[in-house]
Amino acid sequence: MKLEQRLFNEIKNGRLAFKNLTQIISTPPFIAHNKQEKKTVRLALKLLEEQDKIVCDRKGRYCTPEQLGVFCGKVQGNERGFAFIKPDGGGTDFFVPRSSLNGAFDGDRVIAAHVRGTEDEAYIIKILERGRSTVVGTYERGRLYPDDLKMPEVIIPSPLSLNAADGDKVVCEITAYHKNGLPAGKVTEILGEGGDFLTEELGIIRAYGLYEQFPEHVLKQAAEVSAEKIRVDGRKDLRDKIIFTIDGADTRDIDDAISLEMRDGNYVLGVHIADVSRYVKYKSALDKEAYARGTSVYFPDRVLPMLPKDLSNGACSLNEGEDRYALSCIMTFDKDGNRTGAEICESVINSAHKMTYIDVTAICDGDCVLREKYADIACIVDNMKELCLIMERRRQGAGEVNLDVREAKIYMNEDGEIVIPDYERGISERIIEQFMIAANETVAEFLLGKEAPCLYRVHETPAPEKAQTLASFLRDLGINAKLDSENVKPADFRDILNRVADRPFAAVVNKVMLRSMQKARYCEKNLGHFGLASACYCHFTSPIRRYPDLFVHRAVKAVLQGNRNKLQTYAEISAQTGIDCSERERVADEAERAVDDLYKVVYMSEHIGETFEATVSGVTNFGVFCELDNAIEGLIPIETLPRDKYEFIAEKFMLKGGKNCYKLGDRLKIRVDNCDFGRMRVMFSLDG
Repeated sequence: MKLEQRLFNEIKNGRLAFKNLTQIISTPPFIAHNKQEKKTVRLALKLLEEQDKIVCDRKGRYCTPEQLGVFCGKVQGNERGFAFIKPDGGGTDFFVPRSSLNGAFDGDRVIAAHVRGTEDEAYIIKILERGRSTVVGTYERGRLYPDDLKMPEVIIPSPLSLNAADGDKVVCEITAYHKNGLPAGKVTEILGEGGDFLTEELGIIRAYGLYEQFPEHVLKQAAEVSAEKIRVDGRKDLRDKIIFTIDGADTRDIDDAISLEMRDGNYVLGVHIADVSRYVKYKSALDKEAYARGTSVYFPDRVLPMLPKDLSNGACSLNEGEDRYALSCIMTFDKDGNRTGAEICESVINSAHKMTYIDVTAICDGDCVLREKYADIACIVDNMKELCLIMERRRQGAGEVNLDVREAKIYMNEDGEIVIPDYERGISERIIEQFMIAANETVAEFLLGKEAPCLYRVHETPAPEKAQTLASFLRDLGINAKLDSENVKPADFRDILNRVADRPFAAVVNKVMLRSMQKARYCEKNLGHFGLASACYCHFTSPIRRYPDLFVHRAVKAVLQGNRNKLQTYAEISAQTGIDCSERERVADEAERAVDDLYKVVYMSEHIGETFEATVSGVTNFGVFCELDNAIEGLIPIETLPRDKYEFIAEKFMLKGGKNCYKLGDRLKIRVDNCDFGRMRVMFSLDG
């Protein structure tokens, strides 16, 4: 019997220290008295540890993972030195004090064990995978001071500094982690002088591992495929149909176009989506790069596209007056909004107009000048509005959770100034939303009916504890919500939103409801979409900027072409593709929010000392968050509130004092005090 197996057999019977193990096996042929023999035992134990068959507990005793009750999870660091671990299987997060981190940092995957005698404390046994290979921060005298305060300082030897000057914002690659010391690294990119606005923005972008440039071989392939001339080649020729696009005024990557005809009192709606899969072939250089990116990422002053511009702004974009390949989903709806028929086909289209949301809304509102300018589509737009309202009523009846969560619209004008207007959403945005939802459902049901692979967009039922918290919050507002926390239905949430629609705290209820819901993700299994009250849903309408949509397009075309081999291939990769695309979406969302926060802080730095009306949007044990009418949020620190003995009541979203009380939905008059660029946070105080 090998030494490793004998050691493992002994350890399985109970936890044993190294000394005990050497004594137990110190009979022929395993003699462990001298240094060489002890070294042999240590090497055998190390091999067992590397195979994850054994672990070493806090007292230096060897045991099996099962004996110790270990679990795997991801570290969530805190700038104050401690951390939490989110177990892989879900459930309660575990607290890890600084002394028990064992060299782990934010983002690392680890093996940890529950501390006996505590409710939720753990210690880290082993680091399985480092969460970060690069860090962004400020270079000072041979050290990198990370922007992310959850990360440690990094030692940078002078020869590896790229001659960075003190105060420069740099990207640093970590070259070595040390168990009981600071990691070492080297500078790989100098972004510019720290404190400069554009440098800070670029620093955030790099911190999330995002880059503007494409590899040369990818750009070359994009240029080659985009030069292809458009040919009908058996596709449905829809170039004689009135088809047009509706997007933001500055949109350059146009995925979707729409058309609408009236036939025998029915609405024949066409949703025509750029056929990106015609150009981006599976496993090509373009495909591999698109998969690695997962999604386009949008910032106020730039876009980091999933595909090179030759495709995203060129050959794939449904530009006005140009022939384009498309996948068309042509649906028939009756006067009640019921879908009575559908056809999905490969097509060639030519967009008649590049319409903007603002102009389409104005046409719907009766703007005579625009109705005359776009006389060929004015009546079509009227019918689109009519169908949109029918669809909205039908979805409301089905229980759709139509959350109205405000998001600040941030952009830079021609003078390079940051503009953040008050929140507004017009009928044109609603038209596009309803039509895209309809197409996404139709395509998902088509693939499900064909038993073909699909990446479904799933949104699962809220967890019971989150539903209970929501119900408790509503009761405090005087709303007796009938929620079965074990069996929440979309219609329950819809009814709550309808009841609070005209109340002053409606926006806050929307936000709390959003927090109670699970995060949507991509999955190879059809688990339904709770928020849309949809039994079957996918993303089909944005293949220029989302990889899951490109996957769905390939599956649809494989069905249309009867290609079973491709369907089998797509089925085999669907599960992992869903996981990877969900993760890339999460990273993109976080990066966009972080850059938006920078813009908001810079914008509000021009308004220090001014007063505004605001709504309490969040309550914590350290203060009260308030939201302005343009959706910018700021913090009133608890120490600046009127003197009182405050108690934070988390389940009621309330900060309660003896004389003063602050809760979600309260309207306050605030003053902008300052802007914390370190935490990207606007600081408020009560006015008066």
